[in-house]
Amino acid sequence: MALLLVTLLAFLSLGSGCHHRICHCSHRVFLCQESKVTEIPSDLPRNAVELRFVLTKLQVIPKGAFSGFGDLEKIRIEKANNLLYIDPDAFQSLPNLRYLDIQDNINIHTVERNSFMGLSFESMILWLNKNGIQEIHNCAFNGTQLDELNLSDNNNLEELPNDVFHGASGPVILDISRTRIHSLPSYGLENLKKLRARSTYNLKKLPSLDTFVALTEASLTYPSHCCAFANWRRQIPTLCHLYVSQKAAKSTLEGRRITATPETDAHMHSTAQPLQDSLIHLWMLAPHREDKDWDTCSLWLSSSELHPICNKSILRQEVEDMTEARGQRISLAEDEESSYAKGFDMMYSEFDYDLCNEVVDVTCSPKPDAFNPCEDIMGHDILRVLIWFISTLAITGNIIVLMILITSQYKLTVPRFLMCNLAFADLCIGIYLLLIASVDIYTKSQYHNYAIDWQTGAGCDAAGFFTVFASELSVYTLTAITLERWHTITHAMRLECKVQLRHAAGVMLLGWIFAFAVALFPIFGISSYMKVSICLPMDIDSPLSQLYVMSLLVLNVLAFVVICGCYAHIYLTVRNPNIVSSSSDTKVAKRMAMLIFTDFLCMAPISFFAISASLKVPLITVSKSKILLVLFYPINSCANPFLYAIFTKNFRRDFFILLSKFGCYEIQAQTYRTETLSTAHNSHLRNGHCPPAPRVANYVLVPLSHLAQN
Repeated sequence: MALLLVTLLAFLSLGSGCHHRICHCSHRVFLCQESKVTEIPSDLPRNAVELRFVLTKLQVIPKGAFSGFGDLEKIRIEKANNLLYIDPDAFQSLPNLRYLDIQDNINIHTVERNSFMGLSFESMILWLNKNGIQEIHNCAFNGTQLDELNLSDNNNLEELPNDVFHGASGPVILDISRTRIHSLPSYGLENLKKLRARSTYNLKKLPSLDTFVALTEASLTYPSHCCAFANWRRQIPTLCHLYVSQKAAKSTLEGRRITATPETDAHMHSTAQPLQDSLIHLWMLAPHREDKDWDTCSLWLSSSELHPICNKSILRQEVEDMTEARGQRISLAEDEESSYAKGFDMMYSEFDYDLCNEVVDVTCSPKPDAFNPCEDIMGHDILRVLIWFISTLAITGNIIVLMILITSQYKLTVPRFLMCNLAFADLCIGIYLLLIASVDIYTKSQYHNYAIDWQTGAGCDAAGFFTVFASELSVYTLTAITLERWHTITHAMRLECKVQLRHAAGVMLLGWIFAFAVALFPIFGISSYMKVSICLPMDIDSPLSQLYVMSLLVLNVLAFVVICGCYAHIYLTVRNPNIVSSSSDTKVAKRMAMLIFTDFLCMAPISFFAISASLKVPLITVSKSKILLVLFYPINSCANPFLYAIFTKNFRRDFFILLSKFGCYEIQAQTYRTETLSTAHNSHLRNGHCPPAPRVANYVLVPLSHLAQN
């Protein structure tokens, strides 16, 4: 009896195929592992349902390595570091194969054409993740039905060719996470339902949404890509297919109408009527049209030829007739005859676009956040118009001021030198606004496809550098102008204490170094310009970044306090009868105070909301902050050149004198020269000596004389 039992167990073991000299087996599942496996064993039972090769010394998988395994459902080849080559015909004639897992094989570099040709009659799951794949050829998956294709963690894979899925059905699920792939193919993704591309940082632009006709779920790297799927409308494939058929029928009918006979009319009627009935029937069954809301039309379709099925006037009449008289039909031929007779043009008829398109709810992550909302850079059309006007005004005004101040024949004084620095800083802010406006126009309505390239590229870094450098230099220069005025007025009778040009140059050199340095910090990782589309340093995720942003804001507030203190002291000095100061200095102080206070009042909202945001208590959204950026932030840059220079008499004098060198406005220039000589002569006579020819233009008096005249 014992002998009989042993014999029976041995027979059952052999019958199940669960026995091999170097591979472990269990229930027709064979595990071949470790260094003793150097090739695919030729004596594996052909009734195996799963083969696993783990940590083997396989170097090549030859042609026909798995031939004869008619029941095989799964193959796994993992961690074979010596595996260099897999023959394209290695997996032939495996009709029941559903799962092929080739992963963690670091020396597999290429997937060749037709690598999986004739792999299986069934749709299958193909995992090629964690390999050393660097290149996948066109038609690599030809002849396969892919339920899932996993290419994740191939860190050196940079491209999926446009025809990589040519000849394949699927994939339904595609995973390219943690690769260097920079673009998806435009063809072969018609059956794709799930796309996974997490940490795929080079994939900055998606193909046309028309490529994803079946997509329902996307797990991506950048939030802006999910904006592409918000309110996405796509064509219903069945209706579009019928449209093509209907269009072909119409072309045939129109051609035959040239030589109309009773026979051709009968043919036209019999050909077109079934199409019309099918279209109306589909419309009546469309789930999103149960409310029969004829007037709900989307405006997204703007192609030159619109679907005839979308003609809501014709379909309304057809459906009403079919509802009232069951079975009674309207001749499409008669409809077409009347339409063409009246010169009917599809371009200008009424269309119900919702009939040919459906709203698609794609589950997408990561969701757009507060820093990257689904909108264009400017977000609102009024801001888009204003930013062009303001940037042009700022650039033009400050360039004019710089040209006049630099080319003036009068001696460069400390106030004029400081004004040159202020004009340059304001010019940089204007350039920043112009750059933002240009990118906004270029990416209008498609910003989600350009967001990553823009925010992570050199353009955004350049824009951010310009604005931080310019704003800090502007605040620093305004502070220097105020301190110079305060020093001049409070030490009016001490000529040895007068600020010299070399002193001002040294002070401004420090200002340039400071502004340049703080503008570079975000480029080197302390905060970042890529956080938002307007390229401001709003990244406060790390303590160091938060400290950087807070420090800049606090320094700007301190500058405002210093300016307030200086002008308060100047005012008290002017009111004090025991201290002597010149009348011109008094006027300058009052009018400069008005100008600088106006500048800082314009900046107050920005400072307030920026400080609250840096404390991680934001009071406004990024979208609303763009209003501050356009309406308040550049006011200084636009106003300063006009208030400090262009609207002043001294500027007009220099302007006309410059033009007189080219033979223009010579009379006006001579008038200004005479007035200047007369003013200088009278001033020196009051001081008891004769004057030399004046060569000094004091631009600190800029707005004062202008305001006094008004």
